[in-house]
Amino acid sequence: MTSIAVCPGSFDPVTLGHLDIITRGASVFDKVIVAVLHNRNKQPMFTVEERVSLLYEATKDLKNVEVDSFNGLLIDYVKEKKANTIIRGLRAVSDFEYEMQAASINKKLGPDIETFFMMTNNHYSYLSSSIVKEVAKYNADVSDIVPDVVAEALKTKFK
Repeated sequence: MTSIAVCPGSFDPVTLGHLDIITRGASVFDKVIVAVLHNRNKQPMFTVEERVSLLYEATKDLKNVEVDSFNGLLIDYVKEKKANTIIRGLRAVSDFEYEMQAASINKKLGPDIETFFMMTNNHYSYLSSSIVKEVAKYNADVSDIVPDVVAEALKTKFK
C-alpha cells in the first residue's frame, strides 16, 4: 500500500521552515501532496497560483512531492486524493492547541485518516510567513529564511 500524505497550508509565502517539514515528510511517506488552501478569511500577499508556482519551484528536486491547491474542508480534499495522513508542523506549544483541535475534528470526519505532527527544526522555530513578509517589507535580507525564488518574489512585490 502506498502511503500518501497531504501537507496543507496557506504558504504565503513558503519558508525554509515549511520546506523542512515537507522534505522530512517526503522521507517518511511514499508521496507528499503540498496543498495550498484558498483561505477566504485571509488577505494573502501572493495569489494561490503564485504560491503554487513558488512551492513547485522550491520542491522541484523532491521527486515524490507534488503541489496542488484546494477549496473547502481539508478532510474532503484528503479523501479525494486517497491520502491516509495529514502532515502538520509544530513550532511551539502555542501551535499545539489549534492543531489538536483541527486534528480532532478531522479524525471525527475521517476516522481512517491520521494526523502526523512534526516538530520544526530549531533553526526555524521562530519563523512564520507573517514575520517573513514584515521583514521583507523593509527590504531586509530574507535569503536565509526563504527559498531563493521566494526572496526574489518578495523583492518584486515590495518594489
